[in-house]
Amino acid sequence: MDPEYKENDLIEVTVQKIVPRGLGMAFLPGLTVFVPLAAEGDRLAVRLKVVKGKTATAEIERIIEASVDRVTPPCRHFGICGGCDLQHLRYETQLKVKVEIIKDCLTRIGKLGVFPEIEVKASPKPFGYRSRAQWQIDGSRRTAGYNRRGSHEVVDIDECLVLVPELQHQLGSLRAEAALGRFPAQLSRIDASSGDGEAVSLDSSDLGLGAHEIAVSASGDLLHFTSRVFFQGNPFLLRQLVETAVGDATGTTALDLYCGVGLFTLPLARRFESVVGVEESEEAIGFARRNSDAAGLGNINFRARRVRNYLGSYDGPRPDLVLLDPPRSGTEKGTVPSLIGLEPSRISYVSCDPAMLARDVRTFTESGYAIDSITAIDLFPQTHHVETVVHLHRDR
Repeated sequence: MDPEYKENDLIEVTVQKIVPRGLGMAFLPGLTVFVPLAAEGDRLAVRLKVVKGKTATAEIERIIEASVDRVTPPCRHFGICGGCDLQHLRYETQLKVKVEIIKDCLTRIGKLGVFPEIEVKASPKPFGYRSRAQWQIDGSRRTAGYNRRGSHEVVDIDECLVLVPELQHQLGSLRAEAALGRFPAQLSRIDASSGDGEAVSLDSSDLGLGAHEIAVSASGDLLHFTSRVFFQGNPFLLRQLVETAVGDATGTTALDLYCGVGLFTLPLARRFESVVGVEESEEAIGFARRNSDAAGLGNINFRARRVRNYLGSYDGPRPDLVLLDPPRSGTEKGTVPSLIGLEPSRISYVSCDPAMLARDVRTFTESGYAIDSITAIDLFPQTHHVETVVHLHRDR
């Protein structure tokens, strides 16, 4: 008979592997335990926090024997701040973990028995790379930074090692203002982005901040945007991301779904006779049109519509290629079946969530598409997040 486990029990476990969400997984008789901030091979004393049936989450009380993959996290806020969750692992190990997470999702959620070997592209900068951030300010406590892990309490961050210098400087300025009591006595959010040079865009409806326009050079184009719209947060991998997603594709018609401000749309327009970029955000589409005009590209039709609605009423030619880069929440319900109904010859799927990716790839493969390649691009070092690009072609 298996032992009975309850919350607050102190137990000893050995971590077998790192699974999606960056959690260490360990096994006890009758219980699977998930432990944040763990490393494969760690022997740990952990405190059970939540026990549900045969699974539990736990927190590390003490490292009995450290994994060979462990390093000392350089950030003094690690484990407190809710941002980085893999900073305790060697960077080479982080890359291996992310590949295994993608494999796990493709196997468990995607129901794929066989798929191509996953190529991984490392970030040139494991630290000091992040050009987008969301900061929290607690005016009553006079703190500025990020939420504490597992809560909405604001951790006062004097230095964030993953930020580019321009955003680190800006965070320091906000923190100084918070310390002087210059913000309302409430929780406020600020979205921040940095562009080329020292340009920074800050947006906060809570504080009445209007986002300044900035620009980033990417794959030969200058892309304008503000922190109110989405743009990739690791400028040091933009070229590799675009090259991987677009590949050597050419043809007559291409669709760029969830196109944002045109990061992929503009390169596609140089390889296809006609391109349609679809994005729900009218502000993003406004920037996309400007960016296209500045690049002298007259073969793009941008549409400010929900992707699902656009596909549901599509009456154009059969696409040679569809590139889609949905948000972390994944594609909207009905989007993938509608896309499959268009019978595009090739699909390039860019995703920052391996679980959502695996869900949709399963639908594609069950509908006659075969996987050509899978590439992991580490846009988010020190965290469990990873960008994945999957190329598929119509097999039947």
